[in-house]
Amino acid sequence: MPEIVQPPDWPRPRGYSNGMMAEGRMLAVAGQIGWDTSETLVGADFLSQFRQAMANVVAVVRAAGGAPSDIISLTLYVTDKREYVDGIAEVGATYREAMGKHFPTMALVQVADLLEPGAKVEIQALAVLPSAR
Repeated sequence: MPEIVQPPDWPRPRGYSNGMMAEGRMLAVAGQIGWDTSETLVGADFLSQFRQAMANVVAVVRAAGGAPSDIISLTLYVTDKREYVDGIAEVGATYREAMGKHFPTMALVQVADLLEPGAKVEIQALAVLPSAR
């Protein structure tokens, strides 16, 4: 199980952790976008794509024998950070659908574009799965 690393004199961040430490097998999850198993975007809106991209990340982790709680880092690439910020309540609820109350390290990066036409978000992850699994 990953351990949260927090400098003792820093305030606890909301919605993510400053550091995570874990032992086991490292799983790198390639950038996942909001498309389904037929590689079709699930919608044109940010929230539906975010929901699907999160589900895709979790599916890869589960395929390796892990769980969302094994994820230690997420990097979100978005084409418009305003869509993320303006929908933060819905984004948070959607995040918790996929991850529960597990908050790994996270970064949000706005990019000019993503490879797949119409994609608005891509999520890359690192997970550490216990050796015993």
